Amino acid sequence: MKIVEADVIVTCPGRNYVTLKLTTDDGIVGYGDATLNGRELAVSAYLTEHVVPLLIKRDANRINDTWQYLYRGAYWRRGPVTMTAIGAVDIALWDIQGKALGRPVYQLLGGAARDGVMIYGHASGATIDETVADAARFLEAGYLAVRVQAKIPGLDATYGIRTGSGLTYEPAVGDLPTEEVWDTAAYLDFAPRLVAATRDQLGFGFHLLHDAHHRMTPLEAGRLGKSLEPYRMFWLEDATPAEDQAAFRLIRQHTVTPLAVGEVFNSIWDCQTLIGERLIDYIRTAVPHAGGITHCRRIFDYADLYLPLRGRPVAPDGRARPRRRLRRIRGAAVPVPAAVPAGEPVARRLNARLVDPGRVSALRCRRTR
Repeated sequence: MKIVEADVIVTCPGRNYVTLKLTTDDGIVGYGDATLNGRELAVSAYLTEHVVPLLIKRDANRINDTWQYLYRGAYWRRGPVTMTAIGAVDIALWDIQGKALGRPVYQLLGGAARDGVMIYGHASGATIDETVADAARFLEAGYLAVRVQAKIPGLDATYGIRTGSGLTYEPAVGDLPTEEVWDTAAYLDFAPRLVAATRDQLGFGFHLLHDAHHRMTPLEAGRLGKSLEPYRMFWLEDATPAEDQAAFRLIRQHTVTPLAVGEVFNSIWDCQTLIGERLIDYIRTAVPHAGGITHCRRIFDYADLYLPLRGRPVAPDGRARPRRRLRRIRGAAVPVPAAVPAGEPVARRLNARLVDPGRVSALRCRRTR
C-alpha cells in the first residue's frame, strides 16, 4: 500500500485550518491535522517543500518507520513547526491503517479503556459575578468541571475571556495578535477572589480549574497556588513559562495545588523532567503538535509510570475539529483524536492571520511521482 498523492489544504472558515490528505495506490485516503495556532502557513510550507516529496511511494503501513524517518532523518529536529508537520503525517497514516483494516484507530491502539466522558466548560465574564453566573449555567447543563476566567479590574482587556454566545473560547480575533497590558500584582490579588466566590456560591460538588497563561514567576505561582489550596482546585494551568522545567521545582516547594502544563510542548523531552520528578499533575500535550499519535503515546506511557494510582495523568490540549472526542481517565479530561472511527478525519483548532478564501485552491499542494 503505497502513498501516491499528498495534498496540503489550507482553508479559512473564519480562521486558518491546515489539513494533510494522503492517498494510497488502492484509493484509501487518510487525513491529518496540521494546524499550528498562529503559524499555520509555516507548517503548510514545511509540509509542501520538505515533507511531501519524501512521502510519495512510501509504504503507508510503516507508520513508526515513517515517523523515525521524518524525525531522525533531518538535521533540524523538534520545534512546533517540524513536529506539527510530522504529527499530520502520523495521524493521516493511522487514519489510513484504520480504514484499510475496517477498524476504528482506538481499537488498533488497544481498545477503549473507559466508558465515561468528562469535559470542562469555559466560564468567563467581565466581572466575578458574571463569571460565577456563567459557571452556574455550565453546571446546570450537566458539566462536571468548569474553568473560570474573568476580566481583571483596571486592565483594558484580559486574555482568556470567552466572547459571543458560543460555549467555546476562541483566541483568534483578527489578522494580527492582540497586544495587552498585563499587571501581575492585580492578577494575584484578583484570582483568589474569583475562585473563592465561585466556591462560595456554587459549592464543592464539581471540578474547578483556572488558567494562568504562563504569566507568573515561579515564586508568584507558588504564592497563588498556596492561596488557592482551600478551594480544592482540579488544576492550576500554565503557572509559569513552560520551557523552564526546573522552575516547577520551586512552585512545588510552596503549594500542593495540582499543576497542569504542556499545550506548548512538542516532544517528550519538553516534559521529561516535569514528569520524572513529579513536578506536575497533568501533562497537556496536543496530539497534532507533539508528533501525532505515535509520539504522544510515548508521552502518555511515560506519564503513566509516575502516578499509577490516579490513572494516567494526561489531559492533552486539543479542541478537535469537526467535533471534540474525550474520555474520562479518573477525573482527567482527555481528548483522544486517536480514537477516530475509520472514515473520519482528525483536525484541530488553529490561530492567526487569515487567508483569503479565494486563494484556497492556490494553496493546495500536490506532489506525485
